[in-house]
Amino acid sequence: MEVKDTNGNVLKNGDAVLLIKDLKVRGTSITLKRGTVMKNIRLTDNEDEVQCKTGKSWTVLKTEFLKKKK
Repeated sequence: MEVKDTNGNVLKNGDAVLLIKDLKVRGTSITLKRGTVMKNIRLTDNEDEVQCKTGKSWTVLKTEFLKKKK
């Protein structure tokens, strides 16, 4: 299974990604701002989602809102 970001770059465990859109986190009052760098992502069983650490907890984000940081 290949997990790809918005631009078609292949993502791997431990990569750093950049948010390309402001995202509200469901169930909290947190908004992840555009341009935020998420480090050390984890791949999930779904090729359209990755896990990122936000604060003290892990959040699942859709790959359509992510761009691989070089």
